[in-house]
Amino acid sequence: MAKGEGAESGSAAGLLPTGILQAGERPVQVKVDPFSASIILFVGRAWDAITDPLVGFCISKSPWTRLGRLMPWIIFSTPLAIIAYFLIWFVPDFQQGQTLWYLLFYCLFETLVTCFHVPYSALTMFISTEQSERDSATAYRMTVEVLGTVLGTAIQGQIVGQAHTPCVQDANASTVALEGANRTQSATSLRETQNAYLLAAGVIASIYVICAVILTLGVREQREPYETQQAKPMPFFRGIRLVMSHGPYIKLIAGFLFTSLAFMLVEGNFALFCTYTLGFRNEFQNLLLAIMFSATVTIPIWQWFLTRFGKKMAVYIGISSAVPFLILVALMESNLIVTYVVAVAAGISVAAAFLLPWSMLPDVIDDFHLKQPHIHGTEPIFFSFYVFFTKFASGVSLGISTLSLDFTGYQTRGCSQPAPVKFTLKMLVTMAPIVLILIGLLLFKLYPIDEEKRRQNKKALQALREEASSSGCSDTDSTELARIL
Repeated sequence: MAKGEGAESGSAAGLLPTGILQAGERPVQVKVDPFSASIILFVGRAWDAITDPLVGFCISKSPWTRLGRLMPWIIFSTPLAIIAYFLIWFVPDFQQGQTLWYLLFYCLFETLVTCFHVPYSALTMFISTEQSERDSATAYRMTVEVLGTVLGTAIQGQIVGQAHTPCVQDANASTVALEGANRTQSATSLRETQNAYLLAAGVIASIYVICAVILTLGVREQREPYETQQAKPMPFFRGIRLVMSHGPYIKLIAGFLFTSLAFMLVEGNFALFCTYTLGFRNEFQNLLLAIMFSATVTIPIWQWFLTRFGKKMAVYIGISSAVPFLILVALMESNLIVTYVVAVAAGISVAAAFLLPWSMLPDVIDDFHLKQPHIHGTEPIFFSFYVFFTKFASGVSLGISTLSLDFTGYQTRGCSQPAPVKFTLKMLVTMAPIVLILIGLLLFKLYPIDEEKRRQNKKALQALREEASSSGCSDTDSTELARIL
């Protein structure tokens, strides 16, 4: 239900692909000017990123209940998130204050989804104490998340796909033509478009409810045996300092940041690249579905690969496999069949980018618990900062793309674009991601937790659990045991 990616994507944490408030895609843009829409999107993204560590810290201080520590956040945020999501797509009758309306409910929705996504992601650490079971759960989670992205894209596209906005033939007169096109829309067609978006919101909200109910009824949190002794409340900044000073976590985030930025640049500019550079205006949605479907199918293959050959090896091979296909895209002419082949092959690397960083995070948390056995409840903080940096990469990708295209003379809704814009799109989809992928792989080389280290940590944690279960050792005993191991 949320993008890790991954996705995400964009969102990384919403129910739809990134850009749900982009100008020209929603009927409310008739009344909310593009500048206001940009402000809404920027403020909403910034607020969304800020709430990630705050929610993670609040969850870490939450007491255990009959439902667990994380599940209450998921249960109580779901109905409110659905209401806020539906109101994002609702067009109020009043014209004054519409910008404030959308800003309020967009920020509210992002906050509530964060209250769902952070504990949902952190559940990986609480459904089992076995590394192999956590890895398997991560693989299932990312497979369903990618499948959810495909489903959301298909539903949104099928329901509102008829609401096409005509392109502007004369790029130099695009502003005048845009105003004329808007004036020619009848009130009936506008109402039909608004109803289509509301219908899509209702369908996706229904899927949200079904998934939340399945999650609530089907998952039970497990508590670590050595966490039975309640630790003293940890101050906010001390928790951040402990998490962000853990070396393996910093190195994993650094590599993850660059590789995520690479794939987000491809994702964010893929539609424009297909439309203007390759000339496949009517095919980019199918190409995107081909990429995501390929990723969905190959995630289980990468799960098998990492269990057989190790996670670091899977990272090197999986993410680097995108480079040859990106080079091929940069060099090839407009050939639809070859483009589909490249799209399917690119989905294989997208699957690795979705799965592997999230699969490595539980190993980092286990390593932290061994070095800080007296510190409990930090799992949501680890996951919340992971989500934060995913959204940070999304914001950087959006900024780079917007500034680059604006500098080269991009014309909104133009039927064609100047040659510099086409070249810029090719660089944003090919060369820039290749450089970022190579930097990310170099940073992953510094990541210290290999398969041998994982086995050592597993044995040490098992010893801690057995000691805590048999004798109810105190925090001091656990610290000493971890030091000896």
